[in-house]
Amino acid sequence: MRILIVDDNPTNVIIIREILKKENYKNIVTAKSAFEMFDVLGVQVRGENKDLPSDAAEEPNVDLILLDMMMPEMDGIEACRIVQTYPHLKDIPIIMVTAVGDSKKLAEALDVGAVDYVTKPINKVELMARIRLALRLKQEKDWRKERDQRIQDELKLASLVQNAVLSPAIEDPKFTVNALYQPSAELAGDLYAWYPLGKGRYGVILLDMMGHGISSSLFCMFIASVLKDTVTTYIEPDRVMKKLNRRFNQLYLDDQLVMYYFTAIYLVIDTNEMRIDYVNAGHPPALLFEGNGEVISLDRVTHPVGLFDTMEAETHTVYYTGDSHIAMYTDGLLEAVDGETEEQLAFLKERLSKDHNLDEQEMRQTFFDEEVTKEHEDDICLVWISLKGE
Repeated sequence: MRILIVDDNPTNVIIIREILKKENYKNIVTAKSAFEMFDVLGVQVRGENKDLPSDAAEEPNVDLILLDMMMPEMDGIEACRIVQTYPHLKDIPIIMVTAVGDSKKLAEALDVGAVDYVTKPINKVELMARIRLALRLKQEKDWRKERDQRIQDELKLASLVQNAVLSPAIEDPKFTVNALYQPSAELAGDLYAWYPLGKGRYGVILLDMMGHGISSSLFCMFIASVLKDTVTTYIEPDRVMKKLNRRFNQLYLDDQLVMYYFTAIYLVIDTNEMRIDYVNAGHPPALLFEGNGEVISLDRVTHPVGLFDTMEAETHTVYYTGDSHIAMYTDGLLEAVDGETEEQLAFLKERLSKDHNLDEQEMRQTFFDEEVTKEHEDDICLVWISLKGE
């Protein structure tokens, strides 16, 4: 433990240092003024001008500061206030050392960030008790910071793994699919995937897991692990949804207080027959924009996946004519639009109908811009499928 003593009186410094040495605190450094203290801490402060470091500044090798309240040039209260403005210094505990009995001054010192105080003449027992308490709190705070950093590092790694399972864009002569995705946090509960099924057919699925955070993302990863085999083996939308429902219920979540489930919409697009088979399991309706300007809502809905042991899923079919496109989205996209549900859908139809090809810049400005999304806590996903007619 490295302790910094800041006092312009050499006698006070000697007394405190000897008390500390007898208690086996031997890593001690001293400063005669607030400005010498700033030099020890690695920051430059002169009058009103201070060079505030970035959050990435090197951590100081000081664990505790014993700071005299009354000093020339700058008193301890102002010095403490300045230290607290530096993110990488504010966790260093500061104990004020003072001969002042003014309760208002002591309260002011605590208000600007000091954790405790001792009065002169120094009482050894009192000083060591307050130092041990401050250092113990510092150790606990450091441990929490290290733990939180480890958690953040693991979340970032998990996020990279989660993003790696998302399907890359496909650009075929009659079929193009891409996605815009903005998770609300490191880990998200939305998942999209698509697979060529042969003979000009493609399976496309978009799902939204209930809730947010680690639990939802883990459920998403489980579904992702079984999705490819399920889609390529069963193919037909009703059979795929029923299989996903069975697999999800195999997690045996009966004892959980929270019921987990997900909404999903799964399409099988046959580019030769210009046919779309789909099942919508409680998901916002996908929108089919045809070449003749007609908009078809894929809104024939059954219940979400995972709500019940068995699932009644029926495949519905629509056809498209000429060049067309399909917009699939999660409810986070709707929530990024003001108004009631009907108004939100009307806005989506108007904004998504302009071109059969994805205008990524316009879509990002409309739905994914920071000013649009900052008040919403849900993941936002838009899957765009462009279809070429005969």
